[in-house]
Amino acid sequence: MKSAYLDCFSGISGDMLIGALLDAGLPFEKLRAALRTLPLEGYSLESERVERTRLYGTRFKVRQSFHEHPHRNLSDIKGIIGACSLSHKVKEKSIAVFERLAGVEAAIHNVATDEVRFHEVGAVDSIIDIVGAVFGIEFLGIESIHVSSLPLGQGFTECAHGRIPLPAPATLALLKEVPVYSANTPFELVTPTGAALAKELAESFGHMPAMTLETTGYGAGTRDLPDRPNLLRIIIGRQEAETQADTVAVLETDIDDASPEWMGFAMERLFESGALDVTFLPAQMKKNRPGVHVQVVCVPHLANAMMDVLFAETGTLGIRHCYSQRRVLKRSSAEVDSPWGIMKVKKAVGVDGRAFLIPEYEECRRIATQKGLPLRDIYSWVSGLNHNKGYRI
Repeated sequence: MKSAYLDCFSGISGDMLIGALLDAGLPFEKLRAALRTLPLEGYSLESERVERTRLYGTRFKVRQSFHEHPHRNLSDIKGIIGACSLSHKVKEKSIAVFERLAGVEAAIHNVATDEVRFHEVGAVDSIIDIVGAVFGIEFLGIESIHVSSLPLGQGFTECAHGRIPLPAPATLALLKEVPVYSANTPFELVTPTGAALAKELAESFGHMPAMTLETTGYGAGTRDLPDRPNLLRIIIGRQEAETQADTVAVLETDIDDASPEWMGFAMERLFESGALDVTFLPAQMKKNRPGVHVQVVCVPHLANAMMDVLFAETGTLGIRHCYSQRRVLKRSSAEVDSPWGIMKVKKAVGVDGRAFLIPEYEECRRIATQKGLPLRDIYSWVSGLNHNKGYRI
């Protein structure tokens, strides 16, 4: 599976993403021909190699022949995208990006989604940036996208609504549950268009997944930054088709003054709240006290809820947390016809592409209890299906 990792050390915008795709092999003439099918006029496209802090990348520009543009709403933009001759997938993804933008703008300005009037992001260049980026990803055959943590600038910028703080309110709303950090620079590094593209297209945020590297590309931003090259780097390679990568939040704390009963209840509460995994490990703590090292793994948007449970149930005074990339086998639920009736099992696909079955504890426990059988016998029967050449998994 061809995958791409967006290394956003200087942030992300729509034109930087297209520049990176062009630098990585997207033919400019193919991009221009695709975008000409949009019912838009009064613009021209340019692509050039430029230097940013002694590194070179591709700068993509949309030049408009007039400065004024209509303030389009979501329906207008859907009509423009729907009228082009690009693939259904490109149209669908492009519209989804604008729907994300409309959703956050509606919340920020306290209006209904269909009342949102796009200003900057409704301009020709923003429509070109979004549709062009989605087209470029499809043209290069990229099936999954992963994005680094995003650096945020500070200060103020001017827009159609006047002077607003950085990051822009729409950018922050779009980046909810995305790992970010302060770049300590007085410039806008992540634009609303860039944030919307990243949020809609990314399968995960954080570290780069394991892949076999094929090519890289650099998309250049408009200005020169004083402390870093103003470039967006795309790294394209191939991942094993039978694995999936995603981002998880990892929470840790060490406890030496909680009752074992409290800890057991805390684990139950964490799983009920959606934890993917909870681990207790013995720890030797300060003053030679035996304690418990607690590790909780969850999807990023549940991290705060998990911390609330830990604070409430364990009495801990501090929790460490970070985001981590994980690689998991494809898996699903299945049913098999057993000597004890239909039973549920887990089905996974190994890195060699072969499927195999895994006993499901609660199901095996149910059957063992009902039939008066040893639990390990039920486990052995399910595991034996993987070695039965006559059984089709």
